Amino acid sequence: MERVYTVSLVGAYETVRGKRTSRAVKILKSFLARHMKTQEERVKVSAEVNSLLWERGMQRPPRRVKVKVKRDAKGEVSVRLVEEPKAEKPAEPKQEKKG
Repeated sequence: MERVYTVSLVGAYETVRGKRTSRAVKILKSFLARHMKTQEERVKVSAEVNSLLWERGMQRPPRRVKVKVKRDAKGEVSVRLVEEPKAEKPAEPKQEKKG
């Protein structure tokens, strides 16, 4: 199952300044666990989403983030940015036919 969510992280601004981005990550994981019907431990945030959250430092996380969420049959949830390209395998060099 694959869905796109816009998650509001405004609740992170209710905590002390030094813990806002950490709180934003917890808010994101709990929101997605609730909507994808799984546990928070099974929610895996991609490096691009994590760097977007931490981009402006610990004190000023983004107010909202748009993510694409995919759940597999085991209940593992992967979180990516909507515009993030899929991880592609490197192309194998083609072998030339001798003849």
